Amino acid sequence: MRVTVGQRARRSLTLSADHVNTFAQLTGDYNPLHFDAAFAARTKFGKLVVQGGLTTGLLHALVAMDLPGPGTVFLSQNWKFTAPVYIGDTVTAEAEVVSVHESKPVCQLKINVTRQTGETVLEGEAWCYTLAPSDTRQPAG
Repeated sequence: MRVTVGQRARRSLTLSADHVNTFAQLTGDYNPLHFDAAFAARTKFGKLVVQGGLTTGLLHALVAMDLPGPGTVFLSQNWKFTAPVYIGDTVTAEAEVVSVHESKPVCQLKINVTRQTGETVLEGEAWCYTLAPSDTRQPAG
């Protein structure tokens, strides 16, 4: 699929304690902000938050599966977290194509992630490259 300026995609996920536990097992991120309710209650967050990697992981799925789609990888990312994401939040990642390279399968995306209340929790941009498998078939003839 050829991407064009203005195309959009979105993907949502409700984040659970199981997600937090699995992410910690995979990465080793056992920060008490994610696991110790008493600790988290004494911070500005007030309660347990999910790892930022779970929020950005949804963006990886969006880019790899939806827009631009299969075969796509990030070249760069420039985003900031604007609010915490809590266990039980449903986050929605949205991407919009803002530019497409003329001769390469490269595009720039505007990125926004919101929670179910509409509050933005992450915003920024990303550059993506879409790889296509080599066509090894011989022409008919």
